[in-house]
Amino acid sequence: MEEQPAPTFSTPAPEVAAPRPEPLPLNFHNPIAVRIAMLVALCAAVLGFTFLPILSWLAAGFFATVFYKRRTGSLLNVGGGVRIGWITGIIMFGIWTVVLTALALPAAISGKLLTMFQEQMKNSPWQDPAMLQQMTHMLQTGEGMATAVVVFFFMLFIFIICLSMAGGALGAMLGRD
Repeated sequence: MEEQPAPTFSTPAPEVAAPRPEPLPLNFHNPIAVRIAMLVALCAAVLGFTFLPILSWLAAGFFATVFYKRRTGSLLNVGGGVRIGWITGIIMFGIWTVVLTALALPAAISGKLLTMFQEQMKNSPWQDPAMLQQMTHMLQTGEGMATAVVVFFFMLFIFIICLSMAGGALGAMLGRD
């Protein structure tokens, strides 16, 4: 009769938890960050057109940070909050630009854009008649109107981006556990 080798018992190696994957950098190549930024930017833009735009720009960065942390589980430092706020602000500025251009285009085509600008200037807190006359004269030229539009969109860009970044930084600071 043949002898069978004695069975050997081996203790299983302890299971080592797989290392957590390194989070993607916060930029436009991060699909999770871009999806969250798009959703938050769209909601903030709708809210901003109907309610308080400045508050919605700040809240957009804040909530983008909160939702990103919830979705990925990774903690964001202030720099990360600023970056996701920046992504949200860029997308939100694009939405605002498209909507404001679509609203102003019929007035520009019909030649009523100058009248709209004049009405806005009359209702402004700076009611200096000399400045109002100078602005009206400037807006009557094509170059003056183009300059006014470029300055308006540049200022809108700065406000939206800066407030969204500040909201992202705030969300990162307040979201630390």
